[in-house]
Amino acid sequence: MVTAKKVPAKVAPVKRRIPKPVPKKDETTVGKVIEMIKWVDNPFKLFTVILLSFLFFAGYFAWDSRVVILNAITNSSQKSELKEIRVLENIAQKLQKDLEAETVLVHKTALVVNSRTTLLAFGPKGRETTLDGYISTLFGKDVSRNAAIIAMLNGEVYCDKLMASGKTSEWEEKHGVKFICRGSVPPEMGMFEGYISVGFAKEPQDIGVVKTRINLASTEMSK
Repeated sequence: MVTAKKVPAKVAPVKRRIPKPVPKKDETTVGKVIEMIKWVDNPFKLFTVILLSFLFFAGYFAWDSRVVILNAITNSSQKSELKEIRVLENIAQKLQKDLEAETVLVHKTALVVNSRTTLLAFGPKGRETTLDGYISTLFGKDVSRNAAIIAMLNGEVYCDKLMASGKTSEWEEKHGVKFICRGSVPPEMGMFEGYISVGFAKEPQDIGVVKTRINLASTEMSK
């Protein structure tokens, strides 16, 4: 008896999956910027990028003080506002007279966007309007101003020799200022709605009295 040969069953060919090539990351500056833009997909990330950027360009000391800056930004909704210009003028004029200062400047600040706006200026001959509404960066290349801002965020009045590096400091220098003291408005730690800059022809003998008088004026200037 002859047995029929079994025909082997057909086996479907195995399909080999070809792995898709992984796109190489563009390590160029442009590529990194594009990747950063893709990563920023919500307002919080955008705020983080902006904050870290200005901290980086402001210098290492600002990065070391990032907790103080972040706390001030977090408390921004609770900040008191500056009083009306006419009230600020009266307070600034009295401050200049009491301290026998050459100049007094009052700035409004915005930490979140790293800017300040000059509200008013008093020179040796009284009120001047050339700087009214002038907008500039808060943190910048001026090391002295950067250090002063950190000190003011910590509730301190910061005094130092004038280092002319911009329009307002050049204006102060033009009026014979060699030494300045800056105080936050209001004066409490972490509250930074604005600040006062008082300029002197030379360093005052009693810095303690100057700081106390500036704090009194800054308290009056805040609502």
